[in-house]
Amino acid sequence: MSEVTAKDLMKEFNLDLVNDEESVTYRSIPTSDISRPGMEMAGYFTYYPAERIQLLGKTEMSFYDKLSEADKKDRMERLCTYDTPAIVISRGMEPPKDLIESANRTGVPVLAGNLKTTRMSSQLTTFLESRLAPMTAIHGVLIDIYGIGVMITGSSGVGKSETALDLVRRGHRLVADDSVEIRQEHDGVLVGQAPDLIRHLLEIRGIGIINVMTLFGAGAVRNFKRIGLTIDLETWDQKKQYDRLGLDEETIKIFDTDLTKITLPVRPGRNLAVIIEVAAMNFRLKRMGINAAEQFSERLNTVIEDGEQEDF
Repeated sequence: MSEVTAKDLMKEFNLDLVNDEESVTYRSIPTSDISRPGMEMAGYFTYYPAERIQLLGKTEMSFYDKLSEADKKDRMERLCTYDTPAIVISRGMEPPKDLIESANRTGVPVLAGNLKTTRMSSQLTTFLESRLAPMTAIHGVLIDIYGIGVMITGSSGVGKSETALDLVRRGHRLVADDSVEIRQEHDGVLVGQAPDLIRHLLEIRGIGIINVMTLFGAGAVRNFKRIGLTIDLETWDQKKQYDRLGLDEETIKIFDTDLTKITLPVRPGRNLAVIIEVAAMNFRLKRMGINAAEQFSERLNTVIEDGEQEDF
């Protein structure tokens, strides 16, 4: 999880700092939840979520304007705490003098933007959820195959990068090679990307580092992709029994999300790129309700039942 402060919000949304910069403390924003302090403007601070960004829109400011001078000062002093990471004013409205003075005393950055309040709240929430999402890194390759984010894992030297290169040559898009940074943006949603240092790069043993975007064009890469399927490559083991029907679905757990996992044995002569393409298309069909393995099983059961009836 990366640290986010009011500086990041200023840069991302082109917000202006309207109070004294020397007095401001850029505190870490711990949550993606946004608070619109309507009840607090009315004087009810019992459950005030001070650790959230406070968003003041037209409704809050119009109510504030109707307060007495003493109440105005009181509300702003109680609104600006040492835990408050930022106060954002939407619609380009002028910040009240009492807010500026209270924010300067506690070091709270007061930011102003021109977006409408609802739109501002939505964009802030989306940005913070993305930046504050739990993150981990997994050794592997991430490829966008027919719109499915396929993460290829396996031991070092098994052929992940070579397979990725073959898939790129077949028109699919590379997201990450060697290390995949994964963040959980929502429940059941895992998004993978490459670390900045190795973005668009692919390592091929015997050749070295190649730049996929330079060699194959901008259409051969993308910066991030939602992960839907995991394919684990392993050296073929003659003693191991591999799944031949596809009825048993294996999964792996990353954070709170279960991902479908397919184990592919690797040996000379197998065209892994084609097999992985088919696996991605078959996974897509399953999500659409078409399962070839189950259809075959039903046909087989029907044939067996018809044969038993004929015996009688």
